[in-house]
Amino acid sequence: MEEMHALPVIGENAPEFECVTTHGPMKLSDLRGKWVVLFSHPADFTPVCTTEFMALARANDELEAMNVKLIGLSIDSVHSHLAWVRSIEEKMGVKIPFPIIADLDMGVAKKFGMIHPGTSSTSTIRTVFFIDPEGKMRAMLYYPMTNGRYIPEIIRLIKALQVTDQFKVSTPANWQPGDQVVVPPPKTAEEMERRKGEGYDCKDWYLCFKQI
Repeated sequence: MEEMHALPVIGENAPEFECVTTHGPMKLSDLRGKWVVLFSHPADFTPVCTTEFMALARANDELEAMNVKLIGLSIDSVHSHLAWVRSIEEKMGVKIPFPIIADLDMGVAKKFGMIHPGTSSTSTIRTVFFIDPEGKMRAMLYYPMTNGRYIPEIIRLIKALQVTDQFKVSTPANWQPGDQVVVPPPKTAEEMERRKGEGYDCKDWYLCFKQI
């Protein structure tokens, strides 16, 4: 029978792991206090993955300024990772500043459901996991092996999650930093009446916006 692995659940603790990376040993719990963006790629020395790593490297400073730690992963050895990183720097002129997990035994990949047998039993699909400073799963993105990720959406989603936490609001469709946010809907008739004088931009009793 084919082995099945549960996917992480939004709102629950991210699965703990201890691993070897291109920056040395690492435990997920050591990163408490930071946002973590853990992402997988199918394999080293592959075209689409190389473009993604260069794009993420260029976004790394902006993410670090937002208290975000990027961590890559594929089912390759640390030696393969190191050789690939060196090749990207030498051939493309881009230095990869974040660690890459060596996951030859698929230990981390299985905990996070990164392997989808319908695609491959030995390579990870393109997953992105957003883990908050308390170690909770907050969001997940999945892409096929054939299509590279849109890095600005990763940055936008982190900003949206941080705004949600700071101001206790939601963000509407297509939200960008600086746009209005959504105020939580009232839970009682009294709250609904009080809302009329609270200065929100209300389209209906349940849909109100404000600027932050």
